[in-house]
Amino acid sequence: MHVSDLTRPDDPRIVLPDMTQIHANCVALGPHAILLRGPSGSGKSNLALRLVRAGGRLVSDDRTDLVAHEGKLIASAPIQIARLCEVRGIGIVRGLAHQAAGDVRVLFDLVADPAGVERMPEPRSETFCGISIPSWKIWPFDMAVDAKIEVALSLATGEMQLET
Repeated sequence: MHVSDLTRPDDPRIVLPDMTQIHANCVALGPHAILLRGPSGSGKSNLALRLVRAGGRLVSDDRTDLVAHEGKLIASAPIQIARLCEVRGIGIVRGLAHQAAGDVRVLFDLVADPAGVERMPEPRSETFCGISIPSWKIWPFDMAVDAKIEVALSLATGEMQLET
């Protein structure tokens, strides 16, 4: 069986009885993790690399396995690509700060154009393995993207509140 047999072009995720695999990177930031989702060339690995350089830890690059465990959404890398990261223009590297799994709290959909990020978006969420997590659209090359990610993660963990 090939990955393409398990996915649809409009929803490129693999869904098995106890696991979902999505086309996304995962980075652990402190005790929690975030998902960076977007098509090839959207800046997932670029942003993940910058977050790791700032103190995060790579969980997965390009494909992420998700499972529900004790009410949490846990991410890990498929075994074939664990600990690897594609650095565009350089190649596939091993040796970045990493961890085997992460407790996912936020999903970021990467947009190609900063105009694709709404100024005051309505709250959104997405459900994986029966667990709903908040999601936001971000432009990965925004100069404040790391700060915005920290704010969204603080909102997701209850450390901050969104005014409505």
